[in-house]
Amino acid sequence: MAGVTRALAAALAIALAGCGRAPEVSGDRLPKFVQPTGTAPRIALVLGSGGPRGFAHIGVLKALEDAGIKPDLIVGSSVGSMVGALYASGVGAGDLERMAYDLNLIQFFEWRMLGGKNPSGAAVQNYVNENVKGLPIEKLRTRFVATATRLSDGKLVLFNHGDTGLAVRASSASPGQFEPVMIGNDRYVDSDEASPVPIHAARMLGARVVIAVDVSAYVESTPPGVPQEWVSKDARRAKQVSLEAPEADVLIHPDIGYYAGENEAYRRRVIAVAERVTRDKIPAIRVALERAGLQTAGASTARMPSGEASR
Repeated sequence: MAGVTRALAAALAIALAGCGRAPEVSGDRLPKFVQPTGTAPRIALVLGSGGPRGFAHIGVLKALEDAGIKPDLIVGSSVGSMVGALYASGVGAGDLERMAYDLNLIQFFEWRMLGGKNPSGAAVQNYVNENVKGLPIEKLRTRFVATATRLSDGKLVLFNHGDTGLAVRASSASPGQFEPVMIGNDRYVDSDEASPVPIHAARMLGARVVIAVDVSAYVESTPPGVPQEWVSKDARRAKQVSLEAPEADVLIHPDIGYYAGENEAYRRRVIAVAERVTRDKIPAIRVALERAGLQTAGASTARMPSGEASR
């Protein structure tokens, strides 16, 4: 029986090995930041980091869609970059919700994981590129920016051009869980390390109204007995978000509980909670839009123009 089990495991691993391989990205398609020119974005939606907690972003998008509020710039950190890239490509909130319920984590299996190594994140890259139909960031329907942390200096870097999946992979390469991602001559890790909710980046890109979403746990709700490493990480994240929060017009921070999960029941619960909290925030969002002289029915989805710079 043990021999059969090993044989089945080996067969499964071989069958799935291709899932962990991403195609080579040509130099002209490597993610980079190109300085925007022309019309500044009107409404920026900033989607923060949080791993499985990021399912809550879908609830936010559902409520905003129903209210006719459509951003013309989406800035994503970590899991927020994955949700944001899919939404920017034209996948609606309803379709995102169905994808969330159908998501099977075996899709992100990599051969190297059987040897105890951290995944490369190539499967994440493949998943994103498949669902955005291979479009690079600059060709997505809505202007999109993925943020990542440059490992050499800990600085936040923005990607608004190039391979969408690779940019999201870099944005979500959580240290200790994924390998750093090489882009050009630099290695990148999870944006959470430098800016869990990159509000300042959205404001620096010229957004007139910034709606930010923080899906992290409430520090004051930390249960007893959790590892000190978690406590320290939560405190670090809360401090970083608090420093940027004043630059947001509206900050949505749904209380979805302390512990994250991955089963369908968890996904349904956090999506529902975030949708309800966002609906309660719609009046405040409308006030911010009116204050900025914007119509509350939504915003243009013009693509990001060209230029050059880095951050």
